[in-house]
Amino acid sequence: MSERSSIPCDECVHDKPSAPNSREDSIQLGASASSHAFAHDCPSTPYSQDTSNQIMSTSSRSDFSLHPLPSRHRRSMSLDIDIYGHVRDDLHQTDRYLRCTPSTDSLLALLDKTHAKLHPAAVSPRFSSMDTLVDVKWIKADGTDVFKRYPALCQASDGWKAVQNIHEIFDELQLCFGFQNDGLRNALDHLLVLLDSRASRMTVNQAIITLHADFIGGPNANFKRWWFSVALDDHDATLDPEERQRAWVARVSQLIHSERLSDLALWLLIWTEASYVQKGTTIPPAPTLDFLTRIVTPLYDYIHHQNATREKDHANVIGYDDINQFFWSSSCIRQLKANDEALMSLHPSLRYEALAHINWHKVFTKTFKERRSWMHLIVNFTRIWTLHIAAFWYYIIPNASVLYSRGATQTESSAPDGYNATNDAELPVVLSMTALGGAIATLIVFVGVVAEHAFLPMQWKDIGILARRILLLVALFLVNAGPSVYCLYWSRVGTIATLVSVVQLMISIVTTLVLVLAPHGFYFGKRSVDSTDTFSSNFATLSRKDRITSIGLWLCVFGSKLIESYFFLALSFKDALNYVAVMDLNCSDGAAAHPSSFISKIEGYVCDYMPWTTAAMMFLVELVLFFLDTYLWYVVWNTIFSVVRSFYLGISIMTPWKNIFARLQKRIYTKLLATADTDIQCHPKVLCSQVWNAIIIAMYREHILSSKHVTKLLFQQKPDLLKNGKKHLKPPAFFVSQEDSSLTTEFYPPESEAERRIQFLAQSLTSPMPNAMPVPQMPTFTVLTPHYNEKILLSLQEIIRQDHKKSHVTLLEYLQHLHPFEWDNFVNDTKVMAEQLDRPNDGFLADDHDDELLETVDYQRADLCHADDVPFYCLGFKSAAPEFTLRTRIWASLRSQTLYRTITGFMNYHRAIKLLYRTESPDLMHQEQQHVNDTLHQMATRKFRFLIAMQRYASLNSEERESIELILGIYPDLQIAYIEKDFDSSTGATRFYSCLIDGHCPRHQQLRVPKYRIQLPGNPILGDGKSDNQNTALIFYRGEYLQLIDANQDNYLEECLKIRSVLGEFENLNANADAIHAPYTTASHNGPVAIVGAREYIFSEKTGVLGDIAAGKEQTFGTMTQRIMATIGGKLHYGHPDFLNAVFMTTRGGVSKGQKGLHLNEDIFMGMNAFQRGGRIKHVDYYQCAKGRDLGFCSILNFVTKIGSGMGEQMLSREYYHLGTRLPLDRFLTFFYAHPGFHINNVFIMLAIRLFLLVVLLLTAIQWSCDGNCTYHLFTVYGWIKNVVLSIFVVLVISLVPLFMQELTERGFWRAVTRLCKHLVSLSPLFEIFVTQTYAHAILDNLTFGGARYIGSGRGFAIARQNFTTLYMQFADVSLYRGLEFALPLLFASMVIWLPHMIYFWMTVVAMIMSPFVFNPHQFALVDSLVDYKQAMQWLFFGYNSNDEPTWTALQRVNRMKYTGQKREKVQLDHPRPSRLVLLFTEIIAPAIYAGLCLFVYLFAHRKSVMEQPQSQRMSVHLFIRIGLPLVLPSVVNVIALLALFAMSVLVGPIISMISHKHVRSFGNLMSTLAHLVSIVSFVASLCCIYLMEQWQLRHAVLALIVVMAIQRVLSNLITMLLTREFRDGLPNFCWWTGSWMAHY
Repeated sequence: MSERSSIPCDECVHDKPSAPNSREDSIQLGASASSHAFAHDCPSTPYSQDTSNQIMSTSSRSDFSLHPLPSRHRRSMSLDIDIYGHVRDDLHQTDRYLRCTPSTDSLLALLDKTHAKLHPAAVSPRFSSMDTLVDVKWIKADGTDVFKRYPALCQASDGWKAVQNIHEIFDELQLCFGFQNDGLRNALDHLLVLLDSRASRMTVNQAIITLHADFIGGPNANFKRWWFSVALDDHDATLDPEERQRAWVARVSQLIHSERLSDLALWLLIWTEASYVQKGTTIPPAPTLDFLTRIVTPLYDYIHHQNATREKDHANVIGYDDINQFFWSSSCIRQLKANDEALMSLHPSLRYEALAHINWHKVFTKTFKERRSWMHLIVNFTRIWTLHIAAFWYYIIPNASVLYSRGATQTESSAPDGYNATNDAELPVVLSMTALGGAIATLIVFVGVVAEHAFLPMQWKDIGILARRILLLVALFLVNAGPSVYCLYWSRVGTIATLVSVVQLMISIVTTLVLVLAPHGFYFGKRSVDSTDTFSSNFATLSRKDRITSIGLWLCVFGSKLIESYFFLALSFKDALNYVAVMDLNCSDGAAAHPSSFISKIEGYVCDYMPWTTAAMMFLVELVLFFLDTYLWYVVWNTIFSVVRSFYLGISIMTPWKNIFARLQKRIYTKLLATADTDIQCHPKVLCSQVWNAIIIAMYREHILSSKHVTKLLFQQKPDLLKNGKKHLKPPAFFVSQEDSSLTTEFYPPESEAERRIQFLAQSLTSPMPNAMPVPQMPTFTVLTPHYNEKILLSLQEIIRQDHKKSHVTLLEYLQHLHPFEWDNFVNDTKVMAEQLDRPNDGFLADDHDDELLETVDYQRADLCHADDVPFYCLGFKSAAPEFTLRTRIWASLRSQTLYRTITGFMNYHRAIKLLYRTESPDLMHQEQQHVNDTLHQMATRKFRFLIAMQRYASLNSEERESIELILGIYPDLQIAYIEKDFDSSTGATRFYSCLIDGHCPRHQQLRVPKYRIQLPGNPILGDGKSDNQNTALIFYRGEYLQLIDANQDNYLEECLKIRSVLGEFENLNANADAIHAPYTTASHNGPVAIVGAREYIFSEKTGVLGDIAAGKEQTFGTMTQRIMATIGGKLHYGHPDFLNAVFMTTRGGVSKGQKGLHLNEDIFMGMNAFQRGGRIKHVDYYQCAKGRDLGFCSILNFVTKIGSGMGEQMLSREYYHLGTRLPLDRFLTFFYAHPGFHINNVFIMLAIRLFLLVVLLLTAIQWSCDGNCTYHLFTVYGWIKNVVLSIFVVLVISLVPLFMQELTERGFWRAVTRLCKHLVSLSPLFEIFVTQTYAHAILDNLTFGGARYIGSGRGFAIARQNFTTLYMQFADVSLYRGLEFALPLLFASMVIWLPHMIYFWMTVVAMIMSPFVFNPHQFALVDSLVDYKQAMQWLFFGYNSNDEPTWTALQRVNRMKYTGQKREKVQLDHPRPSRLVLLFTEIIAPAIYAGLCLFVYLFAHRKSVMEQPQSQRMSVHLFIRIGLPLVLPSVVNVIALLALFAMSVLVGPIISMISHKHVRSFGNLMSTLAHLVSIVSFVASLCCIYLMEQWQLRHAVLALIVVMAIQRVLSNLITMLLTREFRDGLPNFCWWTGSWMAHY
């Protein structure tokens, strides 16, 4: 909104002056805030309900406000306000601190005691069985409870009648369907809260109508879309779409309110009862639980059966999406049969009863087969491959005429500087060969179309569609390829040939453009199973401006890419390719030397095809670089567009920075306060002072500001001598500090948290924001946070003791080092508090002693630093009393990633609403304080709910339960949803319940009696946990909007004040909008807003080098990338602090999908679901939440692995199929490069390195064979190599550009340069290379083996050293082995030819091998290294330790399980057997091709080396023996050793077992150690054998070793694939070494 040019001049004042001097003002406020900081850090102070609001208002993250009076107290141009009266009142509360609390138990007991009025200690017998707290008939006769809980609804003239009508409707529905009592009460409260939320800004009638339109009958209602899709009404099916729409609108418009309320009630009751499954008649009365047992449980049993084992992959599991899509098909619904009779043929009154007789196991089928196949990439991203491969063909083929021209000769090609094959080639041939790009594009699409049908069920209708598509593509292929036959074989020159080739080229270009632009999902009609666009491709349209931005972005990306690729890639590749393809290697000389030798013939063929093989590999490298080049330019232009948009929004430091502080007061008034819609009776300066002072005091409570800083930042009262000493408000000099260079005052520590927060507040208020509505009119919303095993509150032992024996520092010491300023503030406050507690006579301040004490507080802080204060600075306390130790625990918890930090942060919404309501309602201030507190608390509770989905609450340990009780004592309105298990001993069945508690619920046997206890059909944990946790808790949310928050996030008071503007982004809060007055006919032009995303600040950026790197990536993705993605329609949901349109999401399947493995990254599936169902996703830059990220090397890589594995699962999903085949090109490109393209880019980077090393290996062999004679001729090739190295390097380092630009635009040039240099100096490039390899390995491993699962990365501080064996087992297969594979070819190339550019690849090798150890804390500590060596030896040689103890044998067993699978047991399989077909391609064929190329190079090099030697010195050892002997020697020796040791164990093991059973383990260890020693000796012997047979020439030996290792990998994979399934516990391994077979089998 635009800022007002004029503001009211009236000023709100008190009629009774109180004017302390200015020095007293500043010192008094500092002292009062300082001495009462314990209200934040030790919120365990006992308090009564009467004073709880005061405690909240003065504790950390609280509001500090002035109390304006009504207009009758106003005086012109005079401010006479007791600005510190609120703080002084808190100062006199006698129950602020605990004098004597011997233990934490007594502390919690006092907390419980203070809530006696809310929940009696004794639980009545009615609740002795953990039934719920409230009776069903909770509405009192006079309606007082209802009026208090739903005032906006009940205060209307027809509101109370509507409430009574709703209650009757719910009773009738329960009687009819047998819904649970608690489910009914939960749905009833849910509906009333929704109506109350809407009635606060419109009439009750409008609230009912609009809510019914959103749920049932409106144009965006999912129910209406489903009804129109299935077309079950035969009469409606005969009408055209427009007539059906008119008939529907007429029908729903004629409904009376009771009918609308009945629809809403029934929907909510079914949703509550079947929330986990998520999918008018005359009915006799039904017993309670009837709906659950008859309708929900059979469906649940079917889903549970499908997810009962991991042995079945997704293609064989009928999941949520299959069931959901089944019900969106009219033909499928009509096939439902109950007792062999079609359900739809029954009378409508009989269908409900018949539902219980449907055999769901015979109903559902797969609607999309998520086969684990690489063909998903071809099908989903056909247009990506078509665009790039065709463009690459158009670029390269005209410059590679040597491959197909008749004029190129070996003699000509020997001088590349003077030879140009293109000039000698025939022009028609060149044009015709170039035109084959259209045929290639057609061929790619043909493969995608055919492969598509492997994932979709076939029907007769689909066969016709497939046949038409194939015929079209065959015709296109013939049209594009046919003219080439004429130009190549009939007439290579001439006018006709030229004309034909030109026409062919034009047709080729048009064909390529059509195939790229048109989504192939719409070729010749759509598949029958995908006929519902509403379900799969109902994409919201972009506005004209956003669509132009989207198209412009991709025109810039591909314009830059095509220009740069032509000059940098294509032209540089031209001469190198032309030379290599036709080079003469004198292959006839070798044939003459050995005319009859079989080996010589093979070597002759190798020599003949060496140039073409090298050219083909160079061609592949160039193609991969062509793909990578696009992502490079996408990052560049995406950053540029994002920066430009930041200028447009005014959030860049470069646009409005000069006056953001000077205009901050005005912007607070105009943008944070609803001054346009309320009658403001106070001067704007007074309102601004209340908000600003509350923000500053909140920062002080969090110890990020000192008392000196606070006094300089607060509004203060000054006596005006010209006006008889009346007070006036003096704003802090901070507001003019930017414009007055003479001010040198430090308002906050430089580069501190306070500076960042204040600057972002000022900066964010410059951007456009929706107008803030009055607090009573704002909608109700809920914050939902899932919690599993995240730390709730740090214990004292965790922060003052080293939590790991290899940690050299305690957590508290580490935090003190990270936050020294905040620790000093905390210690000073603690010392003041301790001093006051040590003086009992002065513990509470009398009125006549206030000024004296407050004036000496600064002196106290300086004087209290004595020698005996060392414990304060080391531990934060000197006394072990709980009120002191708890302070330290909370201080550390608020600087870690704990649930306590999240809860206290987001409960700021509660305080922000109270502050805003009090500021905008000055009439409240002349009422009694108790009434004011009650009114503010009631308003905040109505508008905001905080729900924790804590599924483990019932099984928490004593420490966790103690922490939760502490939090519930502080925030009694906090709600916790959990899962309860109840075992019925009589039946042996276990029942599961979804329960809800808060701080008002009484305790019973260490647990609280739940408010709601809703029985579930079974165990709700069917997926990976988090999604199930959210699904079971979702029924307890309240309001119109949801904010999803993880348990590692934080929020601030100043950000919570923006909540009304954020909710205004949903665009449906305007009471004058057409959607309010005509909800059944008015639809949003671009679709409803489903998600509003917000930016994040990563507070872990200062926590070590790796924490900063991870924070930088998350920050740029969550801010810069999301900003432009939301604009061009590519943003989804990624677990960030996004706000959801709750009605939109809950009517479309909820907030997360729960199929195990497939929906591992459940948050992004919610975004895709909203995107496909017509919802818009926005992003705001003026609001942010804080978030923590992983901090250590292992935890970061665990997170990367989880994301990479989840992406592999996403590529198998139907959502990617729909988005990839149906989005328009520009939006498809945005989706691809923002999501799967990033991961595919990582795969291509590592593929480019591998292919390039193969090319270098081939070129090195050629150079070696020339013995330096062809160095001049290879000069052009070396130039191409340098370009390739540079391209790969730039693609890797381009990831630093967004972070640099983000810092540059928001923090300035110096901060950007400093952070970039910090990353470079701290070896972040090594870490980036390792992360790239980890991403690539995760996605490739998942697409091959599957098994994606949630990985608890752990977000603790990385202060403990990881031992060698842990790092090796975690990263050996990920990167260490790959690094060794890369090192050997690079070593061979470096010994033959050396280029400085190879340093980069050596850096890559070092990064892949050494990164886990370089970034390991205390890695090079001598003592720890010696211990590591000892543990590594034990790990290597102990062959059969228990399953929990890591050994080399256990590592190999786990690796084998990936190929063989696990033996079927009663427990769920952790390692299902992968597809043999996929394994054959990825683990046999691909490595075999690599081994064949290595052998190809070895044969060529061997031939040349033999030719160079005299006949008498040539080795007589056969070539096959030189490779075969080292290949089989280790295996043969190991087999013999194993058999010998097995015989010994069988003979000796039983004897040892009979003599002494305790020595069996030692005997087994001895046998396994001997086996490992023999294996090591055989391996060393094979290396020596290679070196010997290669005549002690190192280069020959390295090349032979490369070949041997490549072939061994193929053979090892092949043998492993043929093995039987692996035992889980490794018992056969134990029996093998000990001989104790009879004792265990």
